Amino acid sequence: MKSYTAQCVLPLAAELGEGPLYLPGQDRLLFVDLKRCILHAWDAGVHEHRSWLLPDYICWLVPRRDGDGFMAGLRDSVVRLWLEPELRVETVVRVVDGAAGQRLNDAKIDPSGRLWLGSMHNTDYRQKVGKLFRLDPDQSLRVADEGYHICNGPTFAPDGSALYHSDSFLDVTYRYPLAADGSLGPRETWRRYTDGGSPDGMQADSEGCIWISTWGGKRVCRFSPEGELLAEVQLPTSHPASLAFGGEDLRTLYITTAREGLSAEQLAQEPLAGALFSARIDVPGLPANAFG
Repeated sequence: MKSYTAQCVLPLAAELGEGPLYLPGQDRLLFVDLKRCILHAWDAGVHEHRSWLLPDYICWLVPRRDGDGFMAGLRDSVVRLWLEPELRVETVVRVVDGAAGQRLNDAKIDPSGRLWLGSMHNTDYRQKVGKLFRLDPDQSLRVADEGYHICNGPTFAPDGSALYHSDSFLDVTYRYPLAADGSLGPRETWRRYTDGGSPDGMQADSEGCIWISTWGGKRVCRFSPEGELLAEVQLPTSHPASLAFGGEDLRTLYITTAREGLSAEQLAQEPLAGALFSARIDVPGLPANAFG
């Protein structure tokens, strides 16, 4: 099994580092500190960091095909988001009932430009209120599946034929056949995790293998399309949360991490908890798909 070494890029101490998005034309990584309502930007070429404070939780952001800002997930809504010349937010659709303790969690764009997003209860993870939604380019919203505790992922086979999505509470990743019209086939169990750590953020690489952050497991794993463990990136902190491919060759794996859920003793032992990490890998990733 291949093993990679992670390096600390930015010692941020994020409470819940999530939603990384690499912008190749700018050599910029955007990512969020979800519950602190902060959007971060790391400009790798010039080693500069800046941030924006949002009006609520910010869970993720994804590019638009027209290049006019981003789509983003706040606590209960999908919004359009602009960073320049100043921060601007415009609500697109309310998705869940934030007043009832629900929130959005993770999202990705499929190769056809559709947005897939998950939800969960904000504090009581035993509740099966999580849903997998699909937002089409015409901004119509559909429930694709439900009965989740903690939705994480998703990611897609490079040819768009399958969707992978996890319930982190159950330590399981599912695989769905994905049709050209966006409909899902029957949900099947792709992998169960019994060796420490729960599946969190994920990305498919150019060979169709799936990289998954293992919350509580101190590592990011690369699995074959059949679920066989092929490689791992070891981290000096317990909670890697999400990942994105970056660099000119898409062989830099950026990894966001979290302090959430760690005791004072654990935090003392893991001074880089919440930092942004990177690792150089052998197989290139795929560029982020865009909405629209």
